[in-house]
Amino acid sequence: MPRPATGPDDLDYRHQGSRVHVAAHQRGADATAIGQLATQIPGFLVSLAVVTAIAVPLFGTALGWLVVLAWLASGALVFHRPTELLFARRVLKLRAPLAEERARLEPVWREVTARAGIEAHTYELMVENSDDLNAVAAAGHVVGVTTYALNRIPSSNLAAVLAHELGHHTGGHAWAGLLGYWYSLPGRIAWALTRGIARIALAVAGVFSLAATGLLVLFMGMFVVAGFVVAWYITIPLVIAPYLLAYAGRLGELRADQQAAALGFAREMAEVLYHFQAEEDAAKAHAAARGRKLKEPGGLARLLSTHPDNPTRLRALEPYLYPSR
Repeated sequence: MPRPATGPDDLDYRHQGSRVHVAAHQRGADATAIGQLATQIPGFLVSLAVVTAIAVPLFGTALGWLVVLAWLASGALVFHRPTELLFARRVLKLRAPLAEERARLEPVWREVTARAGIEAHTYELMVENSDDLNAVAAAGHVVGVTTYALNRIPSSNLAAVLAHELGHHTGGHAWAGLLGYWYSLPGRIAWALTRGIARIALAVAGVFSLAATGLLVLFMGMFVVAGFVVAWYITIPLVIAPYLLAYAGRLGELRADQQAAALGFAREMAEVLYHFQAEEDAAKAHAAARGRKLKEPGGLARLLSTHPDNPTRLRALEPYLYPSR
């Protein structure tokens, strides 16, 4: 198999061969991460109720509460390296870098972490086989890049992408997002099962009569309304949680961009964003040439988007690109 061509190595290695100052503060939780966790509290309470309602009757009081405590403690697996790597391989479809990939990736990563004062070995570098320019910060210690990012873009742009993902880790965005998702999962599963049962019940009622279907819909509606009224302090936050999480995600992306810029990769981060914008424009032009028009996301879709649009991200980088303004 021929070795893939790599982008030019144009990175300014400021710390190659020199002593690296390691920051005392290696990671934390910024306002975005704390906001993510706070937004997930209603979902966590629902999940706790679901786990308790299943475990205690099924296993008895003593053993059931041990199961609940075990579930509460399971969040620590977000920072357990073997579990993280298993999650990265099985769920995110990441793999360990090949020898030639590691030879390209590690010097760039060491430069990024040296500028940030972060110990490079704190994180696991992984690769995704993909033709898209992308990267991911997962769990507590995983940084993944696509083969496109690794092989097709200049080292300076690759460094900006890695610095962006490092910003997600040092700001706590990656572990907070995964931790919130994990603790809300039982509630999500219970809600999905409830909707499935409701669909089946409506389908069965429809076989018998329209009146039976109407009565069932009325009963379900009254049940939902009663739930909103009785437990409004849980249900209302659950309804608005997806919008707040999406907003926190957009803030997290801007903060990660600014982290890359603060490390000296503002221009390179902008080049990556221009690449994304060019891909979007090319897709629109291709659709127009075929007599179609790509549907623009509506207001609700934009509110639920976890990433700001490229112009917004570029505007946020302007103070780093043009500091004299």
